Amino acid sequence: MKMDLNAIVEKMETGDQDAALMALQTYNKEKSQCFTFSREQASDRERLGELVLGFLQRELQPSCQLACLETIRILTRDKNSLAPFVTPSAITTLCRYAGIPVASRWAGGEDGQGGEEGGEGGMEVVPPSENPDLEVIVEALKSLCNILLHNQTGQVVAAELQLMTSVAGRLKQCHDPTWNHEVRFYDLRLTFLLTALRVDVRGQLARELRGVTLLGNQLDAALGLCWPDTLETARAGVEPSEELPPLSRQQTERAMEALKILFNITFDTNRRKVDEEEAASYRHLGAILRHCLMSSADGEERTEEFHSHTVNLLGNLPLPCLDVLLMPKVQQGSLEYMGVNMDAVNMLMGFMEKRLDRGNKVKETLLPSLNLLTESARIHRETRKFLRSKVLPPLRDVVNRPEVGNTLRNKLVRLMTHIDTGVKTCTAEFLFVLCKESVSRFIKYTGYGNAAGLLAARGLMSGGGSSGIYSEDEDSDTEEYRQAKAQINPVTGVVEDEQPNPMEGMTEEQKEQEAMKLIHMFDKLSRNNLIQPMQLGMDGKMREFNVQDMKNLTRNSVLNPEEPPVNSDDEAE
Repeated sequence: MKMDLNAIVEKMETGDQDAALMALQTYNKEKSQCFTFSREQASDRERLGELVLGFLQRELQPSCQLACLETIRILTRDKNSLAPFVTPSAITTLCRYAGIPVASRWAGGEDGQGGEEGGEGGMEVVPPSENPDLEVIVEALKSLCNILLHNQTGQVVAAELQLMTSVAGRLKQCHDPTWNHEVRFYDLRLTFLLTALRVDVRGQLARELRGVTLLGNQLDAALGLCWPDTLETARAGVEPSEELPPLSRQQTERAMEALKILFNITFDTNRRKVDEEEAASYRHLGAILRHCLMSSADGEERTEEFHSHTVNLLGNLPLPCLDVLLMPKVQQGSLEYMGVNMDAVNMLMGFMEKRLDRGNKVKETLLPSLNLLTESARIHRETRKFLRSKVLPPLRDVVNRPEVGNTLRNKLVRLMTHIDTGVKTCTAEFLFVLCKESVSRFIKYTGYGNAAGLLAARGLMSGGGSSGIYSEDEDSDTEEYRQAKAQINPVTGVVEDEQPNPMEGMTEEQKEQEAMKLIHMFDKLSRNNLIQPMQLGMDGKMREFNVQDMKNLTRNSVLNPEEPPVNSDDEAE
């Protein structure tokens, strides 16, 4: 039976619990899938919200509690009618039904009146309901999530009520069988919203509440891990030689929420120094993340989403802690390279290539995995050599340009001229590291034209060494490359057909006239701001090349066309 909103309000105003229950159940059934609301009835919805909150202050039968909270969940979807729900009293009430004790200075009254009973500063810990109904808890948690998502005032009140501290208390009970999946999931969702929307709460969870350890334990519990050895994980009940079964939907949902929270509280970790205790917790977390990489979820799409969150978080870990990716022993079925287990690195590379092939939203989807592989290759020799063997194998094709083809090298070189600066810089950096930051090797695999952007930014246009610390292994050339090396055009990176010399048959005077024409054309384009001629400075970086530089260059080449040969007798010994 459809019931008008005014009629429901009238039923609630009678104060009769049975009449209110029937009215709310009708409203909840009708609006269960409603996510858009008309502005005309905004005041009526706010009035209904006030009445429902008033009912929750009374002693209610469980079915009436649940109906009231379901109504609040529906009403809090409307971000324009949240006024009744963002008061300290309302949020405290919802926390009580969610089973989360909060410290409230408003417990004695909406304006803090009568707070003396609460102790210092009028603060009072409001206990959760006794013998909580899990359905009631879940409905209250959903309502709190809606409030935080849609309203800044609600976020401020939640922070002042120390809601994060209260939720963390229940998060510690990750192995307690009392709490079902939905309670655990919405505890994590509430934590995610608090850390995503409040910088102060993010810091509180990270430092005061030891968030990395707390959420690491949540991941451990969600994945059902056991630890055969320090920093080595396994799935409980699964033999090391067996293939890991896919995670259930519930496991994946909780794990992804934990990964998102951990990303929020660690986003600046790799930019600061961490002490030994922090490093140990990050290495422990890294071992769990390796297990996440090697696990699959229920379906390919969900697996990719799960791995995406894992890769994003791995990129936040301190670089020295990434060695946990290589720590597991080599076992039957493992991918071994130089005596090291490369399963995780190979999985990362496959994930990166899959994102590369997809081609859409390259910056958001590709760069996290590309940056992670770059930094791993920079600090771990085995990782670099393994990736180089896959991405930059010995060069045999000297006919096709580096950006032409379907190999992983070809795909990455194409990105070196991408329209987005971040994409082309990160891609070039990755290939440069695989080349041990050797300019000549970098040009060999990518061509000078593709490499010019990174080389110019680093002041390496004229060649030179790198600042990295790399082993001295040789870059062995293939027979095909050695035979064609003299004919390879370094700009394009391939052997090209010989082109006729445009200056052939011209006198020196004609060459000078052509040079002056070129000067005037450059000058005109430069004056009209169509181009900016550049030249290589002494520091290896590009600087402005003006018309006077061009004239000086021409004059010098005309007056001193050739330096006299050095007499062998005058050479220094």
